[in-house]
Amino acid sequence: MPTIRIPTPLRPLTQNQDEVKAEGGNVREVLADLDKRYPGLGSKLLDKDGGVLRYINIFHNDEDIRFLEELDTKVAPADRLAIVPAIAGGS
Repeated sequence: MPTIRIPTPLRPLTQNQDEVKAEGGNVREVLADLDKRYPGLGSKLLDKDGGVLRYINIFHNDEDIRFLEELDTKVAPADRLAIVPAIAGGS
């Protein structure tokens, strides 16, 4: 099962775990399983149309899925996904 790195703001939804596992053959399926295992997590990652929220970045083995096949990016059992909220700011 792929391992998913959970950012600090979302850890209360995963019982404060920084990494969790979920099943799926692509990123979309993994996120669906993640939401089933940890209810409420999906709404923090996906919009009402099922797309990734614009302020959320998802990396598949250190590659941004926006530069791969987005939610259709294939996922193997040994793969790692990282959920990274975008950070804004500056002076």
